Amino acid sequence: MSTETKPPAPPFTYDDAVKKVRMAEDAWNSRNPDKVKMAYTKDTVWRNRSQFLNGRDEVAAFLADKWKTENGYRLIKEIWAHGDDRIAVRFCYEHHNEAGDWFRAYGNENWQFDEHGLMKFRHASINDVAIEEEERKFHWDSSGPRPSDHPDLTELGL
Repeated sequence: MSTETKPPAPPFTYDDAVKKVRMAEDAWNSRNPDKVKMAYTKDTVWRNRSQFLNGRDEVAAFLADKWKTENGYRLIKEIWAHGDDRIAVRFCYEHHNEAGDWFRAYGNENWQFDEHGLMKFRHASINDVAIEEEERKFHWDSSGPRPSDHPDLTELGL
């Protein structure tokens, strides 16, 4: 029997936690629900805004629905704090709807991991703000991850 792992695994150093945050950002920016769900335990528990999800299949379905309506999705995550098996993250993402209206979402996530580096719990609080297209700050090609030389949230004043 093989054990699923997603290094780095706890206990996290600061550098491990920063790496874990960037790995999550890159995975979410792929907008591939089947790829993203593999970072979570099979029985992962989520609270996302007012939705409660249980297990990878619910996570994948949620993400597939999310990315059907959030066009031009681009996300930046930034570490806020970490402990041995927990990481707190702040993030922003920008997207537009079918009508072309742009939004920026501001949020915080609390993550807890199992001993193999898979996320057991994700609690996310998120607020959306309508923005004008000229107010956008995330302009990289949305078919890939944020370029390494693109400013982070702090550098963007977010």
